[in-house]
Amino acid sequence: MAESQTNIQQDIAINNLSKDLFRTVRLNKGFHVWMGFLSLVLFVCLYAYYIQLRDGLGVAGIRDYVSWGIYISNFVFFVATSLVGMLVSGVVGLSGQKWVTPLTRIAEIIAVAFAAVAGLVIVSDMGRPERLAYVFLHGRVQSPILWDVTVVSTYFLISLLLLYITLIPDLAYGKNNLEGRPKLLQKFYEILSLGWKGTVAEVKILKRATVIMLILIIPVALSIHTVTSWLFAVTLRPGWDSSIFGPYFVSGAFVSGLSCLIIAMFFFRKNYKLENYITDFHFDKIAKLLVLVGLVYLYFNINEFLVPGYKMKKFDAVHMQQLFAGEHALLFWGVQLLGLIIPIILLLLKPFRKPLPMLVIGIFVLAGSWLKRYIIVVPTQEHPFLPIQHEPSNFMVYSPTLIEILISIAPIIMVLMIISTLAKLFPIIPVWETAVHKGLIKDETEVENEHN
Repeated sequence: MAESQTNIQQDIAINNLSKDLFRTVRLNKGFHVWMGFLSLVLFVCLYAYYIQLRDGLGVAGIRDYVSWGIYISNFVFFVATSLVGMLVSGVVGLSGQKWVTPLTRIAEIIAVAFAAVAGLVIVSDMGRPERLAYVFLHGRVQSPILWDVTVVSTYFLISLLLLYITLIPDLAYGKNNLEGRPKLLQKFYEILSLGWKGTVAEVKILKRATVIMLILIIPVALSIHTVTSWLFAVTLRPGWDSSIFGPYFVSGAFVSGLSCLIIAMFFFRKNYKLENYITDFHFDKIAKLLVLVGLVYLYFNINEFLVPGYKMKKFDAVHMQQLFAGEHALLFWGVQLLGLIIPIILLLLKPFRKPLPMLVIGIFVLAGSWLKRYIIVVPTQEHPFLPIQHEPSNFMVYSPTLIEILISIAPIIMVLMIISTLAKLFPIIPVWETAVHKGLIKDETEVENEHN
């Protein structure tokens, strides 16, 4: 009798939890206004891209010397930020940290959005985008570009599959919690739930599949940004010719991804009224994680300049002088101080590990992460080994054009559209995992122990 009453109470608690988390699955007026605004901005950006296709890459600021401008800076940034899914769900999740449960889906959605768009970002830097298929048809195994395309595509597919696998139980719950929503959405949930019943066997398969995907995603995610770093490091250019670029890029990716996650946490917590699920405790934990990866990244930043600065070869000296005291000095020191060092110091203090201060810090870190990619990409190309002679003045110094800026904004708009859509179609907090974490549902281990 007591057991039956307990089961009834658990069912009521699960239903209340489901209704609370599924209330955000609603394409309301605010969503339509937001998507309309993004669509309008995207249309303007796509028109700018049409102009570039019509008139050539000359409408952008990239020239013979600086042939990689903010397009490639954008690409590196997007690849970097997508690694947050691996860090939160893979590394932290597999280590048994249950506190990360409410944040996993947000991180996975961010990973899917950035990985999906990263491949499109590189197209903006192509003068003949219709030849993109040649990379796959005639790609050379020796080419780092082929490696990069392969790992980006693989990481996107694994991230998407991981997001879907963890959604299956929630899709089954959603069939009973979508009253008043479009019938098409309910049918969509029913098809994608694959007839999930929550049996012990199903839970076993789900958990095994999730663990496999989490294990797979770690080396693929490490590979994706390591290979991206090799696009720079395999050259002989001063500033890129470094053997530490692999771990340097990966550590920077964690900083970029976590700052994006912090901003998303604040937004969903405030606008979706999820204060009971994304608490100050979670912000405190993510802040400490950001400090950890930030210190690692700071170490690589110091190492990046200390070693060549000690040897001070001719062309390294020119490059470093421009960064430390030349035309890029203000941007360089601003990124290091406002985007990394000061945020680390502030996050060591407990009052700054609250939601609002962390939002501000997250914005500075994210902006600094993008500008850091700009510093890696552009200044190095402004110092060729041979003197620049008999060239127009606008070929000697890189300056982004309005067309180039608009085209670079388009991927950001696409990411926002993907995140906004996924966050409205599916519960942003994992329902089934939250129920298990709260003890409302027994996992297969507990059930087996009871039988034994």
